[in-house]
Amino acid sequence: MQIREVMSRDVILASPRQTIGEVAQMMAARDIGFMPVGDHDRIVGMVTDRDIVVRGLAAGKGPDTPVSDVMTQDVKYCFEDEDIDHVVTNMGKNQVRRLPVMNREKRLVGIVTLADAALEHDPVVVGEAFLRVVEPGGDHCQSAA
Repeated sequence: MQIREVMSRDVILASPRQTIGEVAQMMAARDIGFMPVGDHDRIVGMVTDRDIVVRGLAAGKGPDTPVSDVMTQDVKYCFEDEDIDHVVTNMGKNQVRRLPVMNREKRLVGIVTLADAALEHDPVVVGEAFLRVVEPGGDHCQSAA
């Protein structure tokens, strides 16, 4: 099974110049907690509701702070034609719950989450990946110095 079979195609991009207040409102309106950040047809980062809270508000930044100040710049992604087992395993290794999905021209075509995979795929494989995601620490730990 390929990622394109389980991904969500309803994706919106935040701009790195938008404020965290604007992006938080967009997330609230769509009931989402994650958005890719794009600049001129290129993904330059990812932002989560947790990024806005931990790197933004908890660090004393206000709602007018540009999203570029709180986003994760290390963008992990997968391709729409990749095998779901491979992608889910990589999500566990990289400790991420969500990935942007690109076509082979590196254009954003969707988002895949561990929840998407769990609904359509082997729950054991997804469960093993989730256990790795929730391990403390890792490259995306927001409390690391």
